[in-house]
Amino acid sequence: MTRRTMVGVDVGGTFTDVFVLDEATGAARVAKVPTTRPDQSRGFLDGIGAQVDDLGSVASVVHGTTAGTNALLERKGARIGIITTAGFRDVLEMRRRDRPRTWGLRGDFEPVVPRDLRLEVPERVLADGTLHTAVDLDAVRAAGKALLEQGCAAVAVLFVNAYANPENERAALAALRDFWPTPHVTCSSDILPEIREFERFSTTALNAYLQPEVSGYLSRLEAALRDGGFGGEFLIVQSNGGVMAVDSACRLPVRTALSGPAAGVIAAAHIAEGAGFADIITGDMGGTSFDVSLIAGGQPALAAQTSIDFGMVVRTPMIEITTIGAGGGSIAWVDKGGLLNIGPESAGSDPGPVAYGRGNTRPTVTDANIVLGRIDPDRPIGGGKLDVAAARAAIDAHVGQPLGLSTEDAAEAIIRVANARMAGAIRLVSIERGHDPARFAFMPFGGGGALHAGAMLAEVGLARAIVPRYPGVTSAMGCVIADMRQDFVQTVNAMTDSADTQALGALVQDHVDRGMRMLDAAGVAFAGRAVELALDMAYLGQTHTVAVPLPVTLRDGRVTPPERAQIATAFDAAYTATYGRLLPGGVTRILNLRTAVIGQRPKFDLAGLAPQGAGSTAPRTSRPVHVGAWVEAAIYDRLALPVGAVIPGPAVLEQPDTTILIEPGMTGTVDMHGNLILTKAEAR
Repeated sequence: MTRRTMVGVDVGGTFTDVFVLDEATGAARVAKVPTTRPDQSRGFLDGIGAQVDDLGSVASVVHGTTAGTNALLERKGARIGIITTAGFRDVLEMRRRDRPRTWGLRGDFEPVVPRDLRLEVPERVLADGTLHTAVDLDAVRAAGKALLEQGCAAVAVLFVNAYANPENERAALAALRDFWPTPHVTCSSDILPEIREFERFSTTALNAYLQPEVSGYLSRLEAALRDGGFGGEFLIVQSNGGVMAVDSACRLPVRTALSGPAAGVIAAAHIAEGAGFADIITGDMGGTSFDVSLIAGGQPALAAQTSIDFGMVVRTPMIEITTIGAGGGSIAWVDKGGLLNIGPESAGSDPGPVAYGRGNTRPTVTDANIVLGRIDPDRPIGGGKLDVAAARAAIDAHVGQPLGLSTEDAAEAIIRVANARMAGAIRLVSIERGHDPARFAFMPFGGGGALHAGAMLAEVGLARAIVPRYPGVTSAMGCVIADMRQDFVQTVNAMTDSADTQALGALVQDHVDRGMRMLDAAGVAFAGRAVELALDMAYLGQTHTVAVPLPVTLRDGRVTPPERAQIATAFDAAYTATYGRLLPGGVTRILNLRTAVIGQRPKFDLAGLAPQGAGSTAPRTSRPVHVGAWVEAAIYDRLALPVGAVIPGPAVLEQPDTTILIEPGMTGTVDMHGNLILTKAEAR
């Protein structure tokens, strides 16, 4: 059977989104179904089933998952143990001597591994890699058996300085695998062979913490797909925006944190490029959060590490995403001081906003949009009918009466506070990092983002907004677009002027060889392959490094080492771009080497998403919408609008996966790919 269908699935906190692409015709289909808790796999399969009749015709299923992120945030990972160097059992708890609140005098933190499950054994490797004390394998076995007796489902070996010489860790790992009943045994030199023990220990411990949960979830999904007749490739989106095979995801689940939002950024970059925009700021508004990312020159920004929550540091390449609790399900509440707040608590998909009638009694951002007429209660996302009276009563009781406002004014206040919080997140990734927002277009997506696009233009001063053809399933689309990517890192810790470039080249070659083998094993047809190289560098004495990209010359699979002069020039450029100046006479050093091996997947033609035929520019109906005051807004079927259609505000554009609000004084124009370009009327 010829398989020609690709399926992207993004599981969010409220909805599970599906994007189905027929590679032969370029036609796309979408679905949006409620996320099922606690077993998200049911919603996953329901979403695919809504658009795919025969799983045997599917070439690949690519999944953006929140299973790992949720397990970390809710602390619902496995009970795990740690075996570490004598004297280092408290590294995870000491962290970087930071505090949950910068200016607070007190703060509590409990690592995911309690102290009685962090066991020490004799061993020592020096910082230069010298083996000072061989690991006591009898002590390792005794510690492992003690952890099993205490119910640990996974174990992580964390030895100090293992990045410089992994010999002791590898020996301990082999000893544990002889009797550990599951494959969930890891060591830090395999997960992150990089200097600085806290970040390495934290990343490895969190990886072990997630392994049983994530591998179980993905294994159940894979089995259900196979049972349904699926015979293609099952791939998982990483937080760096690439994809990996499911066995790699089970081994390295920490790399799946924030994978869904990362897929959305990848799709946004592709859509923006097709629309002719290189600089955009994305705003993914789902049911529980608002995720913001900046794309400059067509390239998403990558961060070397992130904190999932206080003290839970993950050091692995991730697309830079700022997340705040301002989703459609975020709950509005008035504090003791009489101030209106939005989130971070969310109603999620269960029970959901008040209007959904599933037991929630506290108002949400979605309830406010319903009361203000911006969402049609008879045509909501996910189908059904909404209870407007219940939403009004909740807003009045929890916001209107405490603040002395009418129901409409209270709903408007909820929207304004949510908008202010979202605008703050956009300023954080733009203005506070030296970017002029007037250079950038805003791309709202997720189920709720397009309702707030006009407010973001007004509040932040963005140039225009680009609403994708299917904004509610943009992250699922990104799953289909994402390349396969394997990232490697190794600490070098050498002065630039004396660095052994041949040794650097050998390290890169090892990474490339390993990455190419992983791409070969994935069994995926690639349009091409690429290698990216970067060095973490700094002036001697500095703690923080800058990422210094270097070109890679690859001929017949062999890498040409970079020259010292080339490295020095590249550092000057990267440091100047980051800090605006150099430090004359400063001595530089290379801390880490990073290599990415990329399997480039074919990018589908966005023209396949464009409206077909003449379409209609006539509104379906009209209704009152509150935008500071009640106005009569034209209501359109967004997917019926033809290329070139110009829609003046006030107007509401409806489609199965989202609702778009064009505010008074704004205009929406449908471009050649079916995107809606929003501008202020005077800016056209």
